[in-house]
Amino acid sequence: MPTVMSPRRLVAITLAVVVSLHILIGFIREDYLQLSLYTIRQQLVIAQKTWLQQNYTMDFDAFNGTTDPQPRIDLMPANVSGLAVSPALATRRANATFVLLCRNNDLKGVISSIRHVEDRFNRKYKYPWVLLNEQPFTDEFKTRVRILTDAPIQFGQISPDDWYQPAWIDEKRAEQGRLAMMRQHIIYAGVYRNMCRFNSGFFFQHELLQPYRYYWRPDVTYFCDVDYDPFLFMQDNDKVYGWTLSLLEWQPTIPTLWSAVREFMDEHPEYVSANNSMEFLSDNGGLNYNLCHFWSNFEIADMDFWRGDAYQAFFKHLDSKGGFYYERWGDAPVHSMAAALFARKDQIHFFSDMGYMHPPFQHCPYGSEWVKGRCSCNPQDSFDYQPASCLRKFQGMFKS
Repeated sequence: MPTVMSPRRLVAITLAVVVSLHILIGFIREDYLQLSLYTIRQQLVIAQKTWLQQNYTMDFDAFNGTTDPQPRIDLMPANVSGLAVSPALATRRANATFVLLCRNNDLKGVISSIRHVEDRFNRKYKYPWVLLNEQPFTDEFKTRVRILTDAPIQFGQISPDDWYQPAWIDEKRAEQGRLAMMRQHIIYAGVYRNMCRFNSGFFFQHELLQPYRYYWRPDVTYFCDVDYDPFLFMQDNDKVYGWTLSLLEWQPTIPTLWSAVREFMDEHPEYVSANNSMEFLSDNGGLNYNLCHFWSNFEIADMDFWRGDAYQAFFKHLDSKGGFYYERWGDAPVHSMAAALFARKDQIHFFSDMGYMHPPFQHCPYGSEWVKGRCSCNPQDSFDYQPASCLRKFQGMFKS
């Protein structure tokens, strides 16, 4: 009966062979023998530090764990965790990041969102994360979040000037507006105004987002694998705004928004695209707003579009009306109107293959997209063609 070699003995024999070869080569080449095992280990440490210094703009010798590393956009790590990455994935990246606006008490939801995105997409691509909060993030929050990804992650604080209600807002009038919505039993009637204004006009100007062009807002549950790079898709196809769910806005939250938008179009016709998506927003050529908008808890977009002259003038005009506080103008209709009016309609993209849910609505791909994405959702359970969905209206713009 043959003798079975124990694992411990096999390891010992293998180690002896390696050491013997090391010594044998040393007799042949003296310089090799001088490269001791300790020196080899030191060379590996130096190589690792060199890689870190090349990929992050900070002094790693002085790093004590209290500073968030700044990723170099031109040298995004192709594979940090050891996962197999194809040559195509390892060689090309867009100048892009994920963005989450969250608070310390949102930790459970943040963990879920990041985990979904990492498992379904980013574990292969390693795009960075930027998390923003109007208060400092706690050490516990940072620790719990950092463990979820091998990609660079930064935690930023929002300037009070960009977040809180401006001093010129008439608080008594704003309070009356909030109370009126409460009497109408409108969900979130008394909150979210700072967030809506910040997401509409300021997030893309934050210092941590300045180096980037594209962003993905992933505050959702993902059902499907994403086996291509949506950022590069946006870049290569000249897209400025990508979405997955569209629906009707609550009219009582934006009673004067469309009149402010029409006023801006009259004053600045030079910013309105000749091939715009007005028919998505209006059923009568712009006279009235039909309430259709893209739901912004999932969006992939070009921040240079928001930073451009047209949108900057547009936001300044809207902000001067006070509607973010006197009513509750949301970033979703504001982004939707701007993209529909100032971009060509072919620059707006419906990501039909992105299965996701943000309660109470969800989008589930169907057919070959459902199969290819290994989606966990039920294709029959999708908001796409429900009465309050605007998908048909968007698709109708492209029918010849």
